[in-house]
Amino acid sequence: MLGPVSEADAGEQALLRLGLESARAWPAFADELEAASGIGVDLRTNGTLLVARDRDEAEALERELALRHRFELRAERLLPSRARRVEPALAPTVRLALDVPDDHAVDPRLVVAALARAAERAGAVLRPHAEVAEVRPGRGVLLAAGREVVPAGRIVVAAGPWSAQIAGIPGDARVPVRPVKGQTLRLRDPAGPGLLERVVRWDGGYLVPRGDGRYVLGATQEERGFDTAMTAGGVHDLLRDCSELVPGVLELEVEELIAGLRPGTPDNAPIIGASPGVPGLVWATGHHRNGALLTPVTAERVVAVLAGEEADPAFSPRRFAGVAA
Repeated sequence: MLGPVSEADAGEQALLRLGLESARAWPAFADELEAASGIGVDLRTNGTLLVARDRDEAEALERELALRHRFELRAERLLPSRARRVEPALAPTVRLALDVPDDHAVDPRLVVAALARAAERAGAVLRPHAEVAEVRPGRGVLLAAGREVVPAGRIVVAAGPWSAQIAGIPGDARVPVRPVKGQTLRLRDPAGPGLLERVVRWDGGYLVPRGDGRYVLGATQEERGFDTAMTAGGVHDLLRDCSELVPGVLELEVEELIAGLRPGTPDNAPIIGASPGVPGLVWATGHHRNGALLTPVTAERVVAVLAGEEADPAFSPRRFAGVAA
């Protein structure tokens, strides 16, 4: 999901501004990426619906609407009848909805494939499945297989929730990134697309349509370390909550169960910038729930840091100086 408006929080205004900047960059970024790779990334610009199942959730949505209006973000209150006209698959029991036209979605698997091909065409050398045994700032990266050292004057650490675990980085230079588990389901409609046009989000979950009739249902949020096991309880809760709002989800085929790890930080904001104590080491991690959204802006800012510019203090690793990883 590319959802800076849906994710807006009164206490995270710097992150909101960063997300809005990146969301505005996404259409041109997607066009450039598709042209460079020949792979479509399924950028869907149909918007998002935030929906409420009961009175308490409806009251919460009213507060969310007021917050977005205070930030001058586009969001419109929809009565249940209008929400069902917009998305006929919604259950008749929906109490309220917010239409968020500036939040969209993209398929991250296609984005990764396109980035890999575009990078290779531009001359990058990729090492798929090459495990890093140790980072040696100023010298290079030691690979586990064959103990080969890849020389590098500068190193960008973009290892998600594993970023703080990589050997070779001094303890006082490590950043406080932790894994936050999320269980999701990939579903498929044999009849093709059409159940939903927009992303539908509710308190604790979402259903994201793809252009080929697939849907992503997620996601739990669990503090369980590096555990990636799928659980019956997690699957049950996701399907139960979703079916209360989109009953047709129960007719979809289960294609894949996935438990992934988000890279969380203490303030929920990413860490983008040069390490203050280790010359040649640059961080690009900690994006938590917004990794896909922040892809274009992260790329721009990492390139700027490598070119000698200062990182934005709101997202610099310096803000965690003295915080134990």
